[in-house]
Amino acid sequence: MSRLHSFIGVLTFLSMLLLGCQEKNVLNEGIFEIIESDSGKVQSQKLHPIVERMNALKIPGVSIAIIDDFKINNLIALGESDSLNSVTKNTIFQAASVSKYVTAIIVHQLISQGLLDLDTDVNQYLKSWKVPKNDFNQDTPITLRLLLSHQSGLPSTNFDFDKTQGVPTLAQILNADSPAINEPAIPIAIPGSRWSYSNIGYALIQQILEDVTAKSFQQIAKETLFVPLQMSSSTFQYPLPPNFENTEAKPHDKFGQLKPPQLELPAKAQGGLLTTPRDLGKLTIEIMKAYHNDSKIFSKETALRLIHNERKLPFTFYNQKAYMGLGVLLIGENKNIAFLHNGYNSPGSVCIVIGFPEVGKGAVIAANSAKGEQLYLEIIATLAHNLNWPNGQFFKQ
Repeated sequence: MSRLHSFIGVLTFLSMLLLGCQEKNVLNEGIFEIIESDSGKVQSQKLHPIVERMNALKIPGVSIAIIDDFKINNLIALGESDSLNSVTKNTIFQAASVSKYVTAIIVHQLISQGLLDLDTDVNQYLKSWKVPKNDFNQDTPITLRLLLSHQSGLPSTNFDFDKTQGVPTLAQILNADSPAINEPAIPIAIPGSRWSYSNIGYALIQQILEDVTAKSFQQIAKETLFVPLQMSSSTFQYPLPPNFENTEAKPHDKFGQLKPPQLELPAKAQGGLLTTPRDLGKLTIEIMKAYHNDSKIFSKETALRLIHNERKLPFTFYNQKAYMGLGVLLIGENKNIAFLHNGYNSPGSVCIVIGFPEVGKGAVIAANSAKGEQLYLEIIATLAHNLNWPNGQFFKQ
């Protein structure tokens, strides 16, 4: 038996004992398993201890912040962050594409401060690099509205670089110049004509923010969100600063094998955040409070812009009709609306945030495993059942 499996086997008893002592913990009785059937995923009604499911899925560690009535009512941390350290409530995970959610909120804050506008040609903001003109954007400029909602016409590209040539700059990434290995931030469709998920679109947002403020993206995030919200375990800086030593949840592949992080590139806005579910929970609560005009940090307009329905998406999201907001996905309607964002970073880190602004409920879940999506879907289904969420049991029949 591997060290991972033996550790989780012992942890099963200890974690259940610990969770049993937490009167308000809504996952004490276990979580629903989601199984594959001939018709697709199906939510089983049998409950399993979380650690049993972690063992089955070869997931080393998970951290959960449960939001109820506009506050965090549970923090659950289980398993291993790496070969030496256990996951605690202070363990920081890769937020992966949930970074886009954070980036979008920064943009909306700067809009509220009058520094940016949703519908201005982004080349008016850019100083260190400009979006080249071609047949697609000659008459229709790229705007922040289109970037935030993945309608910019930019390619759907991931990022790599030639390790023998050093780390590229952000401008080299945007231009696809060596040593960057990716498609350039040049439109391949008319802006606004279609929805197409774009990582490089958010890298372009990072460049806009840095050019407008003359500050690093980390400093912008720190001043705009991390300090005001006391998100003391959040950073876009990598390698990690000394105060985060031994707190990082290292990625693991689908076999549960430890792998080195891949966070060297300076493009951070699309997937470079390291944080805790507790910190992301603070942010999500504040956005939901702003929705009710009850936030000291965000205006109601900021929250409403974030969850403004820009267009219906050309696919279902976990069996749900889905819509694109200005930085988040939207499911449900009217008082049942939820905003959410999920993410995966290679070689194995996942995260998801979901919030129901009308009722102040939601969750943030992070796992250091390539198979973490399966676990967070099972946790969400259980929370939705136990806490009477308007949605979340995506595969219940």
